[in-house]
Amino acid sequence: MKKEFRIKGGDKILLILKQFSATEKSIFALLVLIMIFTSLLLANKVNRSFLISIPTYGGTLSEGIVGLPRSINPVLAFTDTDRDLSEIVYSGLMKYEQGKLVTDIAQKYSVSDDGLIYTFLLKNNVRFHDGTQLTADDIEFTIQKIQDSTIKSPKRADWANVTVKKISPIEIQFILKQPYSPFISNATIGILPKHIWKNLDADKFVFSQFNTEPIGSGPYKLSNIKKASDGIPEKYSFVSFDKYYNKVANIKSLEIFLYSNEKLAIDAFENGDIESIAGISAQEAVKIASTSPDSNILTAPLPRIFGIFFNQSNAVVLSNQKVRLALNTALDKDRFVNELLYGYGLKIDSPIPSGLINSSSSPIQNNNKSLAIEILTKDGWVKNADGIMEKKDKKSTQTLEFSITTADTPELKKAAEIAKSEWESIGAKITVKVFEYGDLSQNIIKTRKYDALLFGEFVGKDLDLYAFWHSSQRNSPGLNVAMYVNSKTDKLLETARETLDSLIEEKTYKDFEKIIKDEIPAVFIYSPDYIYVVPEKIKGIKFEKITNSSDRWYDINKWYIETDEVWKIFAK
Repeated sequence: MKKEFRIKGGDKILLILKQFSATEKSIFALLVLIMIFTSLLLANKVNRSFLISIPTYGGTLSEGIVGLPRSINPVLAFTDTDRDLSEIVYSGLMKYEQGKLVTDIAQKYSVSDDGLIYTFLLKNNVRFHDGTQLTADDIEFTIQKIQDSTIKSPKRADWANVTVKKISPIEIQFILKQPYSPFISNATIGILPKHIWKNLDADKFVFSQFNTEPIGSGPYKLSNIKKASDGIPEKYSFVSFDKYYNKVANIKSLEIFLYSNEKLAIDAFENGDIESIAGISAQEAVKIASTSPDSNILTAPLPRIFGIFFNQSNAVVLSNQKVRLALNTALDKDRFVNELLYGYGLKIDSPIPSGLINSSSSPIQNNNKSLAIEILTKDGWVKNADGIMEKKDKKSTQTLEFSITTADTPELKKAAEIAKSEWESIGAKITVKVFEYGDLSQNIIKTRKYDALLFGEFVGKDLDLYAFWHSSQRNSPGLNVAMYVNSKTDKLLETARETLDSLIEEKTYKDFEKIIKDEIPAVFIYSPDYIYVVPEKIKGIKFEKITNSSDRWYDINKWYIETDEVWKIFAK
């Protein structure tokens, strides 16, 4: 027997409907449709109020890189291209996130009270792209290869005099001979798979196919290499590694196109062959900003200091602190930022890159020509018939004259000419000397044969200024190009690199900075920005602290293109 379901009062409703005229029935039907549509619309609105967009897997990013890879191998990586590709293929014990060191394949780490022993415990689920588990054996092997003098790793100095001790398959120790607080950053080195490399001696190591066909444990693994007819790689294709121990990368694939120079890369970008391009010049960034509205130009200050370093032993006139003060006071540093960097950078007055410490000292006054002349005048300097400042005493006449030496690059040559015009406006006589970089390095800087050197210092994230300013480094191969000697700053630099207390380190560098600003062994001018152009479709990029080009990819596994909508309660 069939059971019927009836709406209570349904018969009466039908009876009423039957009594409707045709027009009334049409109006009623329309009202019912409107009610149903409104209800559905309201239900959808209520549903969407509980939904949020979340990143999901999918999409492709095509990027252009200037330069060809030589060794996509963290032990041998020397060029920006090598480091760029190594960054996405390999992973280390530690990594940087927004300029701060965090654990990567390490689960945790500890440092002994005396700062000599660093102990790392590995995560359990770390695998190489071929499925082999990563263990302490692989880490020990990688460091041993770095330390092998016959391989000539660019990282060898970082690991000299470090003893590696394997505790267990998932625990390893590094033992230092003396405390060195920046050492922890060395643990970002990518780890090689021992089972692939172990049978290669030093002679074969540098020629292995795995230097160009890498296997690591990073967020992306190599899927294909496209080569030109001459065998030179044109494009590297990578896919998201589905067994990545961290969060699997959202962007499904990366297409990395290789170009021999910036012009070719820019042409490819303008033609739509690539969507993103990294490390471009400020001049090109200005053009892209005006012609590519669908692209985002990301910038971050580089920890690189450009300045003019005074060699007081070579130019006696620069041994006068009042002269150095006047030169610093006269210089319009905004000119360098605007005319050289097109606004993509910042002016500086410290040997410490912006943002690495909270500077407590007052900024040095710049672009004040009248004050600069006043400083010189009070010190006994007057302009001669030729408009050059000179200072007389009973025995001789000293002229405010010296040379600026720099490298044969468009940026540095232009910077030298700006400095020349700025200082000549207060009565200095300046000669600019330009040398090819190799000649400058070997025959000028190495021998310290210059009055004033316009040059850049790559400080890095770790803020170790010992090599640049300690008196023991004033001769080659040291990098103390100002030939600066001060026992107080020597002690401060030694303390800063040995302490594990970040508060002590910051106070020490503040004290160091104050002395340098008072004594003015150099005029610090500008720090350039790192410039990265990406398409609007790329989301999730946190672009804040950049040291090397490869730093832009530290959190690439968190970037995304595709999104999905889920209820808030289901979102992780």
